[in-house]
Formats: sequence, C-alpha cells, structure tokens
Amino acid sequence: MIGTQGAVTGQVNGLAVIELGGFAFAQPARITATSRLGKGDLINIEREVKLSGATHSKGVFILSSFLAARYARNQPLALSASLVFEQSYGMIDGDSASLAELCALLSNLADVPINQSLAVTGSINQLGQVQAIGAVNEKIEGFFDICNARGLTGTQGVLIPAANVQHLMLHRNVVDAAAAGQFHVYAVENIDQAITLLTGLPAGAADAHGAYPEGSINNRVAARLTELSTISQSYQGNKPH
Repeated sequence: MIGTQGAVTGQVNGLAVIELGGFAFAQPARITATSRLGKGDLINIEREVKLSGATHSKGVFILSSFLAARYARNQPLALSASLVFEQSYGMIDGDSASLAELCALLSNLADVPINQSLAVTGSINQLGQVQAIGAVNEKIEGFFDICNARGLTGTQGVLIPAANVQHLMLHRNVVDAAAAGQFHVYAVENIDQAITLLTGLPAGAADAHGAYPEGSINNRVAARLTELSTISQSYQGNKPH
C-alpha cells in the first residue's frame, strides 16, 4: 500500500533498499505514526518485535531526543507515540528512515497532512540536520518506477539529503522526467525544510523567546505537546492523597 497522490496525516512514504548479491533495489514503504497522552515513551514497533537492527533503533532514539530537546525543554514530555513500517515482515536496519519517521510524527502532532506524492530518505541527527545515506540512486528510481507505472502527475518526487546530491547518477528516464517537470528531486538540509515541502506549511523559526509563528508546523507541534503536558499535570493533581 503505497500512496502516490492525496494527503494523509501521520503517514509518509519511506524508501528502504533490498540487497541481493551485487544488486540493490528500492522497496518503498509506508511509515505511520500515532500519538497520545503518556510519559515520554516513543515506541519503535519494529524493535518491540525484534525486527529492528541496532542502527535503525539508534535512529529512532535520536529523533526522540530531537523532539524532546526542541519542544519540551522546560516541561515534561507527556507523550506516548508509536512508529512502524507498515507491511514489513523482515529485519529493518540503518538510520536512513529516521527523517521520514520524524516527519510522520510531526505531522501527527501538528494534525497536518503529508503529501503522499512525495517520498523521503535521509538520516536525522539530534540537531535536526539531515545526513547523507546510502543507495540514494536506487531509492529515487524505486519510487519513480511506481509513480511512472501509475502515471506521472508533475507533483511526484523524492526528498533526499543535500549531502547526497554529489552522488546522483540516475537512469535516463528519471533525468528526462525531471527535466520535463514531471518528477522532482528535492535536496534538504534540515527537518524544517523537509516538513515544509511535505505539508506545504512553513515550519516556522523560533523568536528570541522560543515562540514559533502562529499556524506554523513547529507552533502546532509545540502547542499539542503543551496541551498533553497540561492534561497530564491535571491528572496528577486529581490523584487521591
């Protein structure tokens, strides 16, 4: 189940790679995120069922740390969230999906849909910077093949780390489609650029007091986490003595 049109909240197209001998090819995967009131837990469902390799689990811990550092420095992170690769039945390793996973979670918290005509690959660090990943050409071509088979609309494309631009060596049909404006490759340097492209809303930069512009993605995420923190504190205040 891979979407190539429409918009869905808390759902993004990630790009995994399967290697067989000397060959590698992409396997686009749907990544979803859910959230609710909790105690700061970010559940990596792949890890819970022992289908997550060490570097994939590390990537999820890193995006969890970024989330807490940016939005909950002065309040409890009263959040419980879950991330999963849907319809995945084998081991997942590497941190190249951590950007996509973070975007899905921000979309869920901000209650803003993600454009399903785009796919994402990239590794995220604790500062929100997007880092280079492997097999960038195969990943782009894999999503292009799905979009091309369904009919190119001119809105489809892939987000990749800016550091990977120097590694691009794409098949001629992808290059021709990009030159004709039928397919797009976006190079991003940080999470704010990525979430802006995926949602069409500005991420929003913090002012001197740490507040984000009204209506921006970061403002909506911060407001939701503050709401969860307030609800959590109200429950604690109502506990019997």
